[in-house]
Amino acid sequence: MPTEHCSDPRTVLILSPHFPPSSLAGVHRARHLAKALPLHGWRPVVVRADPAHTTESGDDDLARLVPARLEQVATGAIPARLTRRIGIGDIGLRGYRQFGRALEEAAERTGANVVLLTGSPFYPLLLARRLKRRGLKVVLDFQDPWVSAAGAARPALSKGGLSHRLATLLEPRAVRYADAITSVSDEQNRQMRDRYPFLANVPMEAIPIGGDPDDFDALRAAPPAALIHPLDPARLNFCYVGTFMPRSGPLMAALLSAAGRLAARRPDLAARLTLNFVGTSNQPDASGEGPATRLARELGVAHLVAETPRRVPFLEALSLLANADGLMLVGSDEPHYTASKIYPNLMAARPFVSLFHAASSAHAILTAAGGGRAFAFEDPAELGALTEPLSGALEAVADQGSGFSAPDPAAYAPFTAEAVAGRYAALFERLAG
Repeated sequence: MPTEHCSDPRTVLILSPHFPPSSLAGVHRARHLAKALPLHGWRPVVVRADPAHTTESGDDDLARLVPARLEQVATGAIPARLTRRIGIGDIGLRGYRQFGRALEEAAERTGANVVLLTGSPFYPLLLARRLKRRGLKVVLDFQDPWVSAAGAARPALSKGGLSHRLATLLEPRAVRYADAITSVSDEQNRQMRDRYPFLANVPMEAIPIGGDPDDFDALRAAPPAALIHPLDPARLNFCYVGTFMPRSGPLMAALLSAAGRLAARRPDLAARLTLNFVGTSNQPDASGEGPATRLARELGVAHLVAETPRRVPFLEALSLLANADGLMLVGSDEPHYTASKIYPNLMAARPFVSLFHAASSAHAILTAAGGGRAFAFEDPAELGALTEPLSGALEAVADQGSGFSAPDPAAYAPFTAEAVAGRYAALFERLAG
């Protein structure tokens, strides 16, 4: 990891506790910025946990997408084997002190005066107060809500319920010291402003995670040789790649019911059709039956489904998108949910069927991009009425395939890694003064 000992106020420190070779979804915000910020005149320095102290499986191909020139500061952490005895595995807690010390040392060495703390994990966002007192401008980035309606709905004494209660206590202590806040949606920002009136004059921006077209160049240059979830070339393969979100259940049920209706109407088509669900657990080492298969069995369409719950390596995930006959994009019943995975899906240029809340920015982007059939609802009670239209859309993609035009690149141009980095660079410029 190259280290440059120079003082440059146009340096930004990025705390990303998980970073490649970690394959967790949260690494891509920092990965994109690490690559593209120099195009806008900013030098990134990434502070991350040393892979020896994380618990998830590594993805070496993903790590090779990180620029070799990037300076990385890898920190230690309390070993997970010790903290798990008291129920703690979160690297944000195990490495909290080390992250704070590394950021202070890096700021002094590089002359940086802006720091971006991206979560999750969320606990390191509490370093905002410490860094602010050191004279740094602090940007907090919420890739997901820390305090959410989903968390509030969990049983009070469950692990999720206790985590939510803790979040309601800690989040205001973090955001009080932010010079700016970013999240992935305007709705998420609005909810935060409603919770904390003291943020009235704090800049807040909605900046999606986005995607990088160059990732597909890397895929074409070195396609993965061994696949965890190979596609059968003799079949019509529809692919959903990503987590099966807890609040996606009603939407997934509508999609699978639509597939069942298609199978009843077109048994010839159903005999060749496979709905592939990959990475649904969001865990690199998951095994056993996945949530899509369980739901499909309840709906009587398990024979149409092939599922790999474990998270597959990044380039394999892109390969699934690029080689699918059709893509399935499913959101959540929450209006703020944006689904960062829509950008790689659009860049894969395959026909899609999507289902999102009407207020989600994902639906607006997919509709503008074209290249598929985009469906939306305002109330989950409307989902039943969408079964037949969804069935028709699945049939159209299966029958027409290449008859669909590719999504319009202009629709996702503002969400490429370079464009996203440009928005952050402009924000850093304003804060640095």
